[in-house]
Amino acid sequence: MRRIALAASLVILASYGASAQTNEQLVKGATDTSNVLNYGMGYNLQRFSTLNQINKDTVKNLVPVWNYSLNDDRSEESQPLVYQGVIYVTTHNATIAIDAKSGKQIWKTKVEYPAETPRIVCCGIINRGAALYDGKVFRTTLDANVIALDAKTGKELWRQKAADIKEGYSMTVAPLVADGVVITGISGAEFGTRGFIDGWDPATGKKLWRTYSIPTPDEPGGDTWKGDTWKLGGGSTWITGSYDPELNTVYWGIGNPGPFNSAVRPGDNLYTCSVLALDPKTGKIKWHYQFSPNNPFDYDSVAEMVLADMNVEGKPTKVLMDANRNGFFYVLDRTNGKLLAANPYVNVNWATGIDMKTGRPIETDITKDAREGKKVTVYPSILGGKNWEPMSFNPQTGLAYANTLAFGGKYKAEPVTFKQGEWYLGMDLTDPWEWGTGPRGHLKAIDPMTGKAKWEAPSDIPRFSGVLSTGGGVVFSGQLTGEFEAFDADTGKKLWQFQTGSGIEGQPVTWQQDGVQYVAVTSGYGGVYSLFSGDERLAKVPPGGSLWVFAVKN
Repeated sequence: MRRIALAASLVILASYGASAQTNEQLVKGATDTSNVLNYGMGYNLQRFSTLNQINKDTVKNLVPVWNYSLNDDRSEESQPLVYQGVIYVTTHNATIAIDAKSGKQIWKTKVEYPAETPRIVCCGIINRGAALYDGKVFRTTLDANVIALDAKTGKELWRQKAADIKEGYSMTVAPLVADGVVITGISGAEFGTRGFIDGWDPATGKKLWRTYSIPTPDEPGGDTWKGDTWKLGGGSTWITGSYDPELNTVYWGIGNPGPFNSAVRPGDNLYTCSVLALDPKTGKIKWHYQFSPNNPFDYDSVAEMVLADMNVEGKPTKVLMDANRNGFFYVLDRTNGKLLAANPYVNVNWATGIDMKTGRPIETDITKDAREGKKVTVYPSILGGKNWEPMSFNPQTGLAYANTLAFGGKYKAEPVTFKQGEWYLGMDLTDPWEWGTGPRGHLKAIDPMTGKAKWEAPSDIPRFSGVLSTGGGVVFSGQLTGEFEAFDADTGKKLWQFQTGSGIEGQPVTWQQDGVQYVAVTSGYGGVYSLFSGDERLAKVPPGGSLWVFAVKN
């Protein structure tokens, strides 16, 4: 009987992931409606699908197909991947393969890490997802390891240590596989670390290259740091980059400098608050653009660098778009980093605009006073005009759909001393928020070239979920109070919602299987807003992670 059961199990496993997923499939991921192969639903990170079975008319009939318990009470920010009828999803302590139609678990591999690890995690005990390539599932771990699992069985194939948690490093990033290289970023800028991006051999785990986001004094950009400040310069890389296979270029956002007190680190502080254009085989920097030089306000630039082909002044142009945390919506020529547009998409008072010739912010007295140690009220707050939560770009409407924040912050620098493994901020955090009145956030439909919103859907408590848009004219998002929502892409009218039971901070995806379009999202409350806002309205939102899958009821 045992032999029969074992044989049956092997047959079931063999039916999933029957063929190794290829580089060519990854390149075509943005147009593959049967699978979700890439973080961001394509190398371009547009989070858009041409599928239209779920549309403005039918979305009202959306119902749950199944729900899977992640057995986790932390924030669930992971984006599911889907390949050949199998969903792959991560939590901070597990990687899971699930049958996409039935919701039944195929395998689950636990992730164990030292008990002291959460002490050096800034803003949530989380993981944001995996990568698929050549029959393997790649992920990072909170204790700064990169691991590869067999996609059929969940067996660990290799594990490599990227950094030492005792130095303040951690990892929550979903890997990117580009040109046959597994690429990962790192967290830890709040602990006086020096950020980097790594390239790994997918077959063996051998480290192929490392590119630091903070240059040494003898490297290009090293003169933007005074003395030894570069050693503690921050520059985390904790959100997955985008990739243009035609240009063979990876675009990766770089986080804030350390500490927040900018008087400690005079200079532009490259490459913090920047985007790097990288060669995926070598990690060599092709070009960079810095959004916020010598930034005091935690306006990191790690968030998604969305790629699209747009007409700019009547010319077809390969662009990169970024709804930056500093409150400006940027459009760059991704072939060379030239600035094409930069306009505010939320209330901004630290700068009056961006100089189109130099690309530098035109700073106000608020920024000057902040650097001099005076207390200021700044818009946006240190959580940004938009935080980590990824936006979507719909090439059919030409609009970017983003969950934005509508409150300011109180900033005052304070003296800071570095101590390994402890926060290295240099900012008074006793009363950091200027809430104002009215909604604290909006889902906005933004014109990339102007920053102006075609429409906005307010929310008293800000949304911190990813956004998905579709060819059916529907935009999906989620509330911290648990509602999974659908909006009309043209008008912003709410068309549907469903209560998932916990706050949504996940990244919705969609695909079609056996003629049915599905939408999936993780639910589970506990990210940066819940940790630091003190918003009493969320006190009754229960934790508890789960994966929900929806389809239209016939």
